[in-house]
Formats: sequence, C-alpha cells, structure tokens
Amino acid sequence: MEIRTNEPMARHTSFRVGGPADRFMIPESEGELREAVLDCKASGKPWYMVGNGSNLLVGDKGFRGTIISTERLTELEVYKNENSIIAGAGVMLSKLANTAAREKLTGLEFAAGIPGTVGGAVMMNAGAYGSEMKNVLLWADVMDRYGTVKRLKNEELELGYRTSALERRGLFAVRAAFSLTTGDPGAIREKMEELAAKRKEKQPLEYPSAGSTFKRPEGYFAGKLIEDAGLKGFSVGGAAVSEKHAGFVINKDHGTAADILELCNEVKRRVKENSGVDLEMEVKLLGDF
Repeated sequence: MEIRTNEPMARHTSFRVGGPADRFMIPESEGELREAVLDCKASGKPWYMVGNGSNLLVGDKGFRGTIISTERLTELEVYKNENSIIAGAGVMLSKLANTAAREKLTGLEFAAGIPGTVGGAVMMNAGAYGSEMKNVLLWADVMDRYGTVKRLKNEELELGYRTSALERRGLFAVRAAFSLTTGDPGAIREKMEELAAKRKEKQPLEYPSAGSTFKRPEGYFAGKLIEDAGLKGFSVGGAAVSEKHAGFVINKDHGTAADILELCNEVKRRVKENSGVDLEMEVKLLGDF
C-alpha cells in the first residue's frame, strides 16, 4: 500500500486548499483498507476517510493524523440480468452514471455531474435535481472502525437529507449496489446532457468549490437567503460568494481555508440577521485552521 507523509491536502479537495496531512494512505483493496483502519486505530491518533474531497474544507495548517483515501477502490461490475451495478467506494459518480448509460440503464442520470465518489455519496445520501442515492441504492458493504465489514440494505442505511446512519455510527462504505431499470439510451443521454447544461448555466463550475456550501433549511433555499442578505459576490480574501449562484462559496483567487471559513461564518451571521434563519454548513471541516 502506498503511504505518503506530509501530503498537501490541497491536492485532494475540490476547494484546492488545505495544509499537509501527517500521513496519507492509499489502499487498493478491501484487505488493505482494513489494514489501514486497524493501523490507524492502533496508532491512537486522529484519522479520516476521504473520497474526492468534494465536500471537505481542510485547514491551512493541515491534519495531525492519517488520511485514508479511497481513490483506488474502483471495482465496477454490471449485472445486466439484474439491472444492477456494484461499484467500489472510490468510483467517481460521473463514471458510474456513464457506465449505467452505456449499459442502457436509467436511474443515475442525476449523479452524472456530482463531483464525488460512491463512498461519499452513500455517506451523505448525495442528490441533485430531484433525485438522490436513496432512490437507487440497493445495499452497501460498510466497514466499522474495527475493520469488520457487513452489508446494510437501503432501509438500514437510514438515508435522509444529506445524511445517513453511516455518519452517525462511524461507518464508511467499501462498495455499494445500485438497482436500476432498463431505459432508452438516447433518452438517458439526453437527460444527462440536459442536466449538464443546467448545471453549467447555473453553477460556477469554472472555480474551485465544494458545490452547495450550506444545507437547505426547511422551507427555504440557502442561495435565496444569501442573495436576499445582499451577499452575492461578497468576498473575504480570495474566497467569494458566487455571482452566478449565491449557494456556492468559491475559491475565486488563490484563497486560503481561513478565507473560506471566515466567509462562511460571515454569511451565516448576516443571513441570521436578515431573515432569522440559521444556516448549517453542508461542507465538512477537518484539521487545524
């Protein structure tokens, strides 16, 4: 297994910021993943599992512990007779959705533009454009902090809005199975292209970001609340609220993690002041700021 020391986390987050992790482990199989987890447990130091880092803000001073990356857990098998796909935790959602489309399977079109991995998507019940993982997940093999793997069915994963039982119970996905249906390949591609165009038109894809920065408060839209508080384009250092979509905080000009965090805190403060609504960050914070 490849193990790196003082690995810059800016290389592994979509915000393109973050100081060095003391140790960075890259397992290539379930066995190596177990080995990495047990090693971290024995060390007694903090550790954290990352996929594509697309929902993560790592502090500028880095992480005093071990990061385990799932980037090489990329098994991908299609079972046409069952209309299902089994994918490893490190498989990118774009690749999963394109594989489904190629096999004339519908149900994953919404995931094509989400810049995360299967593991992160299961953990957060990732979703977009009216659909979410909960609608297509059959089961997930999950590992606990003792390296034990068990299979949890969809309902046992307790998938809710950007949350799951995995997060609450300290579990993480090793692989997941998706139950799909046969569809017309032309219609599947058309739907994917339509969503990609919508994403391009409405989201600041040209800048590093972590997608929607805040969770959707019940009865509201975070982007609308931020816009109503007059914060479109508001910046701190190199970080800014996107002019295109106020729900996105972007790394506009070589910002730091501290810039991004300060901006997010100021956005929360001003939205609360303006509308009385408490915004909660969807992006996870890790490390030393």
